[in-house]
This record gives sequence, structure tokens and C-alpha cells, in this order.
Amino acid sequence: MIKKIKWLFFIVPMLSLYTTTSVAEHLDKISPACTLTTLEGAPAHNLQEFKGKVVYMDFWASWCLPCVKSFPFLNELDHDLKEQGLHVIGINLDEKVTDAQEFLAKHPVDFSIVADPSKQCAKGFEVIAMPTSYLIDRKGNIRHIHRGFRSGETNELRALITQLVMEHP
Repeated sequence: MIKKIKWLFFIVPMLSLYTTTSVAEHLDKISPACTLTTLEGAPAHNLQEFKGKVVYMDFWASWCLPCVKSFPFLNELDHDLKEQGLHVIGINLDEKVTDAQEFLAKHPVDFSIVADPSKQCAKGFEVIAMPTSYLIDRKGNIRHIHRGFRSGETNELRALITQLVMEHP
């Protein structure tokens, strides 16, 4: 019994350390500078251009099934919150541009689509799952990271985004 109690004294602090780290990893982290291109390869956005706006940045690829499900939600966000200062941007990570173009022909979007051909932006943001979305505040700080997409989580995500859009710098 004493052995089990000692074990708990070891495990509980370790779990709290893990929890604190995972929560802290996405709060107020400065977003890395990224230079992105259009799907055709022309220079597009530099993320520093979006300071003063709330940015919902979504890394996606044509082979990603949850990405297909996320696009209608991203279109809704863009439509509903653009006027309040939200900029939705989809960053494609396909190896072949034609794969992204074919995907977009089947799943049209109203939000900005760019490419990260060198994958330097994805590396800087430490993307480890598809899709991965970053909610960035008006000052350029990452305020939330969301990996994957499940339609049951859209209300929570929308609430986070709306709250951030309503904050004044």
C-alpha cells in the first residue's frame, strides 16, 4: 500500500507537469515569420502582414480526409467573421500543385489559399498532424492550436475565434 502511495506522489506531479506544458505551448507564443506563395508559385503573404487581424491559419493537403470536412467550416468562418477582422488562410502542403488544384476544384473555398513549397512555415509552426490550425491574435501571438478536425468541435472553436475577434488590441 505504501508503495502505491509513493508511486502516486511520483505520477501526479509528472501528470501536472505534462498538462501545464501542453496548455502553455499554445498560449501567447509568437508566430514564426513565413513567406508563402500562391499555388502558381508567385509570392503571396508574409504572416507579419496580418498583424492587427485575427488569423485562423489551417495547414492542409489534398490527401487529408478531415481537411475535406473542415473546408465548409472554414468557409463559414470567413463569411461570418471577415468583417470583424478574421482572416482565414489555408496553407497547402501538397508535393504537387496539381493535387491541390484538383482538390480545390472539387471543394471550392472563399478564403485565402497559399502554398508552403519549402515547408519552412510548417516546420516553424511544428505541424505534426493534418489538418493543424493555429489561431493567431492581432499582435501575432499564437493563442490556440487545433490538430485534426471533428465536426463536433466546431462550436467550441467558433466560440474561441469569436472571443478573440472581439478582443481589442
